[in-house]
Amino acid sequence: MSMLAGVARAGPSYPIFQQNVLRSGATLVSPGFQQKRNMAKVVKATEKQRSAGFSRKPVKRDARGEIIEEKKEKSLGAFRPLSVANLVDETFESEKRSVLNLPAFAPTQSMIGKATEFPILENDPARIYGLPKKMLLEFRILSKPCSVIRSVTVKSVELLNKAKDTSSLDTRFVLTGRAGCGKSFLMLQLVEHSIMNDWIVLYIPRAKKLVDSTTPHEYDLRTRTYFQPAFSFQTLQRLQAANHSKLSALTTQKKHVFQKREVPLGTNLTDLIGVALKDPPLAPLILEAVMSELSTQTKSPVLFAVDDFQALYCRTAYRDPHFVAIRPYHLSVPRLIMDFASGKRAFAKGAFVGAITSSDTVYKLPLELRDALGLPHERFPTPYDKRSRALVEYTTGLKALHVPEQLSVTEAASLFEVWKDDKALVSTMHDEVFLSKYTESSGNARDFVWKGLLSTLET
Repeated sequence: MSMLAGVARAGPSYPIFQQNVLRSGATLVSPGFQQKRNMAKVVKATEKQRSAGFSRKPVKRDARGEIIEEKKEKSLGAFRPLSVANLVDETFESEKRSVLNLPAFAPTQSMIGKATEFPILENDPARIYGLPKKMLLEFRILSKPCSVIRSVTVKSVELLNKAKDTSSLDTRFVLTGRAGCGKSFLMLQLVEHSIMNDWIVLYIPRAKKLVDSTTPHEYDLRTRTYFQPAFSFQTLQRLQAANHSKLSALTTQKKHVFQKREVPLGTNLTDLIGVALKDPPLAPLILEAVMSELSTQTKSPVLFAVDDFQALYCRTAYRDPHFVAIRPYHLSVPRLIMDFASGKRAFAKGAFVGAITSSDTVYKLPLELRDALGLPHERFPTPYDKRSRALVEYTTGLKALHVPEQLSVTEAASLFEVWKDDKALVSTMHDEVFLSKYTESSGNARDFVWKGLLSTLET
């Protein structure tokens, strides 16, 4: 007997499933061995799911048939005061907003410790160039933009007054100090003073926007640098808006050629800037030409003011095609700023002023700039700390102007009066509130306002 015949007589040694039973005609031994195949049941969607799933909104198209994208709301993240005209309820009758009545801005020795209001000018630099965010929020809360004249304000203004007849090589300083001590406010005071005294002012309040990859860039083979056409275009627009009358009185000292465009000798600088406004891709080249013309003219002194100055010496967020970080001096606008800061280029009359931001955790103060300004190190330096030779060259000749870390009692009292008169304080115990907040903030200007006076609104 063969082995196959024996297996056939004995039958299978595995359990008999339903399909095997049907084939052989045998009876099902145990219902526990049945195999069942259940198809996926179609679950009916609820009415709520039908209305929410795969609903397509109608697409709006223009006359050419192109899709019109919906505008997204932009969050400003800033306080905006309610208009007085909307406060019609009886509840607000006793709290009607008053307008500050302060003396005009005048940085003199007799005004030290007093609060002054900035003049409302047609070419207001704060409106045209913008402001740092913290300062912008404060000015939106206050009824008028104002500041307190400090001793360091008078000292800085005296430096500018001496620089109006000398080269900017002799006046290149950087405002330093603890976070919140008032460096940005001091820079704005210098900018306002220069505008009022017929200076040509170029003010960049947020220089970190030049290195954080928020503005487009493109490589230029001729200069071997990366142009920033959008930022250059905006800079020319603002430069012309803030200094139109003074730029119209200046003419070019040589002929300029931009690709197929030619600007002849003796052209007004406003017309030179107008070429970039009509042809934005030429903005980086024309910005370079305008700064070259401003550096040689002697009719008006020039103030070049840059906030967030330390960000220009840090690693940028830009990447080249090989995804290698682009050096800041390979970007056109940061290189332009660093040239004037280091003295490689200079104005015939004028000054360069920078201000560091100590509270920025992304763009911290680099070692090269810290050494040049003589600032203390955060940790004990070692021989293994690396420094870039190129960045060291761009810090040559910079001097530090230290801003006091604390407000004096007189300065803090004037600042307290401003916020009290603008009804920013809830408590009526003014003397106690002033002493407590001044002590809590240790005299720091930003903490005194934001963590001190404005925190009373939460209680």
